[in-house]
Amino acid sequence: MTGVDRALSIGVVPVVVIDGEADAERLGAALLAGGLPIAEVTLRTPGALAAIRRLAEEPGLAVGAGTVLDEAQYDDAVDAGATYVVSPGSTPGLFRAARRTGVPLLPGAVTATEIMRARDEGHDLLKFFPAESSGGAAAVRSFASPFAGVDFVPTGGIGLSNLRDYLRLGNVRAVGGSWMVPPKLLSDPRGAGQLQTLIAEAVAAATANYDARL
Repeated sequence: MTGVDRALSIGVVPVVVIDGEADAERLGAALLAGGLPIAEVTLRTPGALAAIRRLAEEPGLAVGAGTVLDEAQYDDAVDAGATYVVSPGSTPGLFRAARRTGVPLLPGAVTATEIMRARDEGHDLLKFFPAESSGGAAAVRSFASPFAGVDFVPTGGIGLSNLRDYLRLGNVRAVGGSWMVPPKLLSDPRGAGQLQTLIAEAVAAATANYDARL
C-alpha cells in the first residue's frame, strides 16, 4: 500500500501547519492515539521540513508534504521523508519531479482544463482546492460524468458540518482539513488530550459518512 493509499484509507486527511520537531512529536502521538495515522504537513513554516523528518520516524504514520509549489520544494520534501506530495495546483516542474522521484503527487485542479492537463500527465487522483469557494460538493459531483475514473480530495472550508456532502460522492476518496489539528493545540504541551479528542471525532465522522456513499 502506497503512502497515498494509506493516507486516504480512512476518508479524512489532517492538513497540518506546524513548525518544528517538538510540535511534530506531540502531533504524531495524538494522530496514532486518535486512530488517524496520516499527516499532510504544509510547507508554510520554516520548521515544516524538520517536522516531516520527525513524523517520518513514526512507525505506521503516512507523512505527506502539502503546499508544494515547485520542483525544488518537491525534492526537499522527498529528502525529508514525505511519502506523497500535495500541491494546490500543477506545473510542468511538479509533474517532472513526480516522474523523476517516483513519489506520488496529488496536483490541485478545480476546472475542466486543469483536470484534463493532470489527466494527460497520468494523474487520476486530484486535490480539489479551495473546495468551498470553488463550487463545493456540487462542483465535484458535476465532474463525475465527464471525468469517469478521476477522483478528488476536496480541501478548503471543510469541517464536521459539511464533510458529509463530499464523502457521500462516489468520486471523492477523502477530504482534507485542519479543524482537528489547530496550530494552537499543536504548540501547547498541555493540549494533547484535546487534540486527540478532535482527531478521534474526525475519524468517527469520516467513517460514518464514507459508509453512506452515493
